[in-house]
Amino acid sequence: MTDTNPLWTPSAERIAHSPMTHFIDWCANRYGVHFADYDAFHRWSVEAREDFWSAVWTYCGVIGEAGERVLIDRDDMLNARFFPDAELNFAENLLSRSGSEDAIIFRGEDKVEARWSWDRLREEVSRLQQAFAERGIEAGDRIAAMMPNMPQTVALMLAATSLGAVWSSCSPDFGEQGVLDRFGQIGPKLFIACDGYWYNGKRQEVADKAKAVAEKLGVPLLLVPYAGTTQTDQENEAGILHYDDVIQPFQAKSLTYARQPFSHPLYILFSSGTTGVPKCIVHSAGGTLLQHLKEHRFHCELIEGERFFYFTTCGWMMWNWLVTGLASGATLCLYDGSPFAPDGTVLFDYAEQEGFAVFGTSAKYIDAVRKAGLEPGKTHDLSALRLVTSTGSPLSPEGFSFVYDGIKSDVQLASISGGTDIVSCFVLGNPVKPVWKGEIQGPGLGLSVDVWDDEGKPVRGEKGELVCTAPFPCQPIMFWNDPDGEKYRAAYFGRFDNVWCHGDFAEWTVHGGLIIHGRSDATLNPGGVRIGTAEIYNQVETIDEVLEALCIGQDWDGDVRVVLFVRLKDGASLDDALISRIKNRIRTGASPRHVPAKIIAVADIPRTKSGKIVELAVRDVVHGRAVKNKEA
Repeated sequence: MTDTNPLWTPSAERIAHSPMTHFIDWCANRYGVHFADYDAFHRWSVEAREDFWSAVWTYCGVIGEAGERVLIDRDDMLNARFFPDAELNFAENLLSRSGSEDAIIFRGEDKVEARWSWDRLREEVSRLQQAFAERGIEAGDRIAAMMPNMPQTVALMLAATSLGAVWSSCSPDFGEQGVLDRFGQIGPKLFIACDGYWYNGKRQEVADKAKAVAEKLGVPLLLVPYAGTTQTDQENEAGILHYDDVIQPFQAKSLTYARQPFSHPLYILFSSGTTGVPKCIVHSAGGTLLQHLKEHRFHCELIEGERFFYFTTCGWMMWNWLVTGLASGATLCLYDGSPFAPDGTVLFDYAEQEGFAVFGTSAKYIDAVRKAGLEPGKTHDLSALRLVTSTGSPLSPEGFSFVYDGIKSDVQLASISGGTDIVSCFVLGNPVKPVWKGEIQGPGLGLSVDVWDDEGKPVRGEKGELVCTAPFPCQPIMFWNDPDGEKYRAAYFGRFDNVWCHGDFAEWTVHGGLIIHGRSDATLNPGGVRIGTAEIYNQVETIDEVLEALCIGQDWDGDVRVVLFVRLKDGASLDDALISRIKNRIRTGASPRHVPAKIIAVADIPRTKSGKIVELAVRDVVHGRAVKNKEA
């Protein structure tokens, strides 16, 4: 049943003053086109994509030379190229501000705090840039980092990319083999790691693992001090460099930037690797910058000086997304560690004290706050907060309601979805439209997003594959170690000819929004009917005794049966009464076909390092197949 009233509606005044509205008006005047409403503007952004992306470049003040041509091979998804004559540098666009105002604010649980001005950030990048250049780092070299989400990590990335080097990162909680599975494929020239980090109030040592990884990669190790206690002679060993020693000889001076083509490699990100060795996804400097500017400036309304927070690690693409906030002049609010250390209010304490305008997190975190019985809206001053964003997995309808009931009643909630493959979003928030319970507000500007059935036909009112039918700037350049592009084509274009198939099971809503029902490769097929796993989670996780759940389809008697694993609260037991209540909730809230044949209590739910539940790995275990990448 569709709710008759939205959870939130922007006021007429807010719409009038929205950066999205200003941009629409600017494009109308520039191109002499009348837009009846936002939907008309979105259609134009897809159809007139040369004009649209040129407008983003100009309006956002991208530093660089755009060149004459905006798009070649405009209808060929694999061969289209945006701004083929352009030259720019990613770091130059992120470091355009200077001064004593905050560029980065950092908290490492309740153990460490730091505050860097724009001048301090530029000075740190300058010293690192000189140190890298002296060590022979140049355009195209790969720099790999196993780092916490801290200011030095941002500075290291900016120094590397200022020289045209390619940055790749993961978080320090990865196991040694998980790090090697990723960085061992890309041949880095330097490996950077912290000596330790804090998690849940405990110090975690990393230096020995970092040293072992560097030795196996066959490259020098740059060790960054943070939370380690092993300040021994190992920093002076051959092949080990210490951060402070490396930058100490250099005084800050004017930064220089190696401008490169629009399609020059910027980042190498990695697929979760749950079906084998992670894919190495290469993203361009120009495409990443332009897409992030569009999402931040218009969809998120980010303005200079605002506090911009996302709870993320450096192993998740949301870190890459967050740091581009510098290009809009925003202050990055970084946090590293557990979001429940010392307790569940720590991130809301941070939000109150620093005045977050944007609070980004995962659906899992919102649900955990709800299940913990916290009501930050009653205990914290969140008056500066205007946007909450959620991603990582579909946010349940109950999660939507909780944000408005428990966090803030007058806030835009933007559930967003895209991912590592595009280092950004296909569907996300829209500040000039209402928020409806359980729905993502709509597709991103310039993105020809649709939902198709198995025959490749657009569908409304039913579930299908999320696709993109026209080229866009933030498509990956390639996969590393995929010289003929075979893996790349198979990953996105193997399903439909000349159409990007993203692998999400999705549905249009009557409001023009979208619902993501989970990954399409994890959909269930009892009786031959496709069911999204998120539809079951949305029902199960409303039950107080259930902390979280995971469901799979198991081959059984010539069909598929639904098996549901649940992690229960302390003191709860999966007795017949609770099983009956779970099944009844699913039957009435979803459908009889969604009701699991088996419900099994488990001690914990396996997740990837970025917090996504690993349905495929569990399905393999249940069917007696080997899990292909346990390191994920």
